[in-house]
Amino acid sequence: MSEDVSKRRLGRGLAALIGEMDQPIPVGDTRPSVSPDRTLPIEFVSRSPKNPRRHFDEAELQDLAGSIRQHGIVQPVVVRTIAGGNRYEIIAGERRWRAAQLAGLVEIPVIIRDVDDRTALELAIVENVQRADLNPLEEALGYDQLIAEHGYTQNDLGEIIGKSRSHVANSLRLLKLPEPVRDMLAEGSLSAGHARALVSTPDPTSLAKVIAAKGMSVRDAEKLAQNHIKAQNAPA
Repeated sequence: MSEDVSKRRLGRGLAALIGEMDQPIPVGDTRPSVSPDRTLPIEFVSRSPKNPRRHFDEAELQDLAGSIRQHGIVQPVVVRTIAGGNRYEIIAGERRWRAAQLAGLVEIPVIIRDVDDRTALELAIVENVQRADLNPLEEALGYDQLIAEHGYTQNDLGEIIGKSRSHVANSLRLLKLPEPVRDMLAEGSLSAGHARALVSTPDPTSLAKVIAAKGMSVRDAEKLAQNHIKAQNAPA
């Protein structure tokens, strides 16, 4: 079997697993990699250190915590077992887990998936991207992680995530930006469109500060970037 065919099959398998991740497991399901829904003490559950999502809005967490106090957790947190047998690592649902702690829950409902490190990472990245839970920098870092650690191509990622190859390529371009600009992107003071316009400029950090200070549109930011590139290339 060719590597391309294997990748496509893997992509379809991930998509199917992601599609069912937050659905209750039917009673009597005997698939060996699936356990029925259950509750776990919240202290037995921990976040994955490789979850691409790093930013959680505090106000949104407080709102979700309020909803959880009133209605409980509607969608179970998806976890996998880790060393020790009574410890679990989150695959999907870290936001719910964080909000549950704020709400004072001592137990949370979970769905347990028996997956290895590679699949857990793939699921975490793809699930977050499909739910639009990542900021543009987190999304780019997630793509880069899959490419670096698991040999994905941009085409592979596009097929699995349901986005075009150009979308993946444009996301990865953001990683070429200097750290101050990437910080502004992560914080939301720059959009992905603003940031992409700066990739080829001679001084993206200074331009990013101008764009943010003036509240420029993406089109105006692109014009500003083009003018600076022309000025750099103009004969002395």
